[in-house]
Amino acid sequence: MKDLYKILGVSRTASADDIKKSYRKLAKELHPDLHPGDEKIADRFKEASAAYSILSDAKNRARYDRGEIDESGAERGFGGFGGGQRRSYERAGAGGQGFGGFNFDGVNAEDIFSDIFGGAGGFSQRGQSRGRSRGPMPQRGNDRIYQVDIDFLDAVKGTKKRITLENGKTLAVSIPENVREGQQIRLKGQGAPGLHNGPAGDALIEVRIKPHNYFRRDGDDIQLELPITLKEAVLGAKVRVPTIDGTVSLTIPAGSNTDKTLRLKGKGAAKSKGGPRGDQYVRLKVILPEKIDEALKKAIEKWSEDNDYDVRTDLR
Repeated sequence: MKDLYKILGVSRTASADDIKKSYRKLAKELHPDLHPGDEKIADRFKEASAAYSILSDAKNRARYDRGEIDESGAERGFGGFGGGQRRSYERAGAGGQGFGGFNFDGVNAEDIFSDIFGGAGGFSQRGQSRGRSRGPMPQRGNDRIYQVDIDFLDAVKGTKKRITLENGKTLAVSIPENVREGQQIRLKGQGAPGLHNGPAGDALIEVRIKPHNYFRRDGDDIQLELPITLKEAVLGAKVRVPTIDGTVSLTIPAGSNTDKTLRLKGKGAAKSKGGPRGDQYVRLKVILPEKIDEALKKAIEKWSEDNDYDVRTDLR
């Protein structure tokens, strides 16, 4: 003999709310309108509904817990249904009212199914025949996720990419400027087809951005590490610097150290379409020549005789 609590997936100490929540979940999963022609699912639905019809009623639940009635609602020890009581199984769908209009001893099933199905499908007695005449409930198709790889600059400035859907259809997808890693672009109605005349799902185009060789993004700002020579660092210079819009001239101040950062105002990514742009930050990195010749060594040695300086005072 099956335990009603196990059928609903709750403990014997479960509250009335927990029992109702568990039944709602099962009813949503198992309702025959969602599984036309599946007798096993229909039987499980009837079984869950019968269990709920007893456990949702405080008096009947107490009698079941005391062993006075069995899982069908019949009186124990009298054979048959006892005192003319119909089986809860019948009230839950095997009898004359079907799945649409049964009433759980004061708990109206219409209230439950209106919550689960949004009032659709005619689950009241009055709307039962109308719901059946429409056949299975329309169901929206599933969304489909596609991934597209784009270059760093295309992510900043926008582009178009062609993708092929699982049905073989090819589309040109507009990638907006300022798109971010992992952002999804929704194509309405381009997902899986719906069931029973339901609407199609959507196609979700997930953007993956290839890293750039030297640009890095920080919010709406662009970061760039710029190598400079020893001469440029000591004496200063004007150098050509790449930006997302092309190269520009940048002044390196005399006496610039590694990690000194210069700003190119308005040379970053757009904050919003048509709105102001971020900045580009250029971090300097002093690079010594690969080969230090004797002339450079002697020049440094001569300079250091009278101008040596301590760079590690903070470490003492």
